[in-house]
Amino acid sequence: MGELTIALTKGRLAYRTLELLEKVGITCEEMKDKNSRKLIFVNEELGVRFFLAKANDVPTYVEYGAADIGICGKDTILEEGRKLYEVIDLGFGTCRMCVCGPKEAGELLKHHQLIRVATKYPNIAKDYFYNKKHQTVEIIKLNGSIELAPLVGLSEVIVDIVETGSTLRENGLAVLEEICDLSARVIINQVSMKRENARITGLIRDLKDVLQEGLA
Repeated sequence: MGELTIALTKGRLAYRTLELLEKVGITCEEMKDKNSRKLIFVNEELGVRFFLAKANDVPTYVEYGAADIGICGKDTILEEGRKLYEVIDLGFGTCRMCVCGPKEAGELLKHHQLIRVATKYPNIAKDYFYNKKHQTVEIIKLNGSIELAPLVGLSEVIVDIVETGSTLRENGLAVLEEICDLSARVIINQVSMKRENARITGLIRDLKDVLQEGLA
């Protein structure tokens, strides 16, 4: 039996994923030590190893086979556009990708005017405006607080993840258009799916069963 490598997204998503994996019998006690500086965690008995990575890197590790399986948000999958299989919606980490801005910017969206769009997700923004709305826009990539952009005149609107919308409201902004729903997903390397098919499909089945029980 080969060793399966699972890449987890650092932070809350990793802990939620570990809780779920425990329900299907995959555990890794040493990962629970929040003070650990280790990069790779192994359960030799189960033939599974884990590592934590930044969200944007998880699809890259999976595409290139450094990880057989990855868990990350749908936003990351869409933005990175890697060649891999997306197999399960885990149903947690839910939020929305939205176009946001001051309410008056809604008119600019309706009339397909040339506007500037600030975002951490240029590929998602480009696909939405160019392929779905057929609106020409100038996309500005930012890394920090995206809500600042329309407040200082850098852009008319932003494309960003919205959970509760409280940050938007506090800054006089609102959701103007919804692009898509987001949540945590399981992704699989294409070669691994063939090479370790029985083991990976078994894990997918077990995870789906646990998720179904949770909904019942």
